[in-house]
Amino acid sequence: MEPFALKNALDNVRASVPLVHCVTNYVTANDCANALLAIGASPIMSDEPADVVDITSICGGLVLNIGTLNERTIEGMYAAGKRAGELGHPIVLDPVGAGASKLRTATAEGLLGKLDVRIVRGNKSEVRSLAGAAASTRGVDVNPDDAVTEQNLAENAAFARELAARWDTVVAITGAIDVVADSKRAFAVRNGVPLMGKITGAGCMLTCLSGAFAVANPGRLLEATVASVAALGLAGQIAADRMGGMDGTGSFRTYVLDALTRMDGAALDAGAKVEEIG
Repeated sequence: MEPFALKNALDNVRASVPLVHCVTNYVTANDCANALLAIGASPIMSDEPADVVDITSICGGLVLNIGTLNERTIEGMYAAGKRAGELGHPIVLDPVGAGASKLRTATAEGLLGKLDVRIVRGNKSEVRSLAGAAASTRGVDVNPDDAVTEQNLAENAAFARELAARWDTVVAITGAIDVVADSKRAFAVRNGVPLMGKITGAGCMLTCLSGAFAVANPGRLLEATVASVAALGLAGQIAADRMGGMDGTGSFRTYVLDALTRMDGAALDAGAKVEEIG
């Protein structure tokens, strides 16, 4: 990609300290807040319907994560999303577990259809379900049959571009190989390590980071999303390289945050593994 997407996108986050409103799930809220702080952004968590309109009004972007749904949070998501749309703030949707239950699928479809969502970030099974395709899920984990591989990479890039055009969004399908696309261009991101799938919240953290990058890089949503995906994947690689004989997933989680804290645009540019898919 052009240098802007890798170096400038992260430097812009650190320079502007974007305030991101996160309506996220309670399992990963702390990790999401810490990831945003580590990358140079500022998080604020609120899902109370009576609170979210005021909170979103003072922020620059909104993240909606359906990982632990209840009727109150759904109401809060719609209220916050309506206000964010009025203000022109980028909205990022994470359809966690879409396809696993009727409530999750219907909620994700409703948010996407009724709000001005600008970025959709999920695994292939979640995105397939949101697209209305038959999908077999494993709760919040991707079905192995949906894994993005070198062999089906072009097919998945075309699928992501098609959905981006249909939804007028950027689509990020994340997994062993990440695919990020708008209606015209698609990129593969090959950063990351399998150990990231062994800690709770890696995907949720990425969704929040995408929100921060989007706020800090207006008008460059595709590049901003690619940069956020590469940044967390690179942080995972750095964390894995740091692991010692007595370290496990708890240490790895901490090391990921450490790597995000120390990363700047030059380091991201040097370590990112990004390729445009024709």
